[in-house]
Amino acid sequence: QVQLVESGGGLVQPGGSLRLSCVASGSSWNINTMGWSRQAPGKQRELVARISVRGNTRYADSVKGRFTISRDNAKNMVYLQMNTLKPEDTAVYYCTTASSLYGESNYWGQGTQVTVSS
Repeated sequence: QVQLVESGGGLVQPGGSLRLSCVASGSSWNINTMGWSRQAPGKQRELVARISVRGNTRYADSVKGRFTISRDNAKNMVYLQMNTLKPEDTAVYYCTTASSLYGESNYWGQGTQVTVSS
């Protein structure tokens, strides 16, 4: 089992920035690719970004150039730096693990709310 705990969500104005953090604990051998997904009200959950142990990344087209994912393998942590935030970025953001950049997510955190509004 892997436990994921997110932090860093909140309310921000359009054009602002936020940094999300996630710490993973439990069976570390399960942790390979880490990432973030989000779910906006009335919409399906979507992948935002992923990063492999070696630092290879994958981003949703909607966040490319604005969001940056990074990780600290020694601490089992993953981060999401979100810049130039837009109202459409409003969602609950979930930390996830997966077997690969393009595999299914297998563990999910509880989520942290990000609201972009003036």
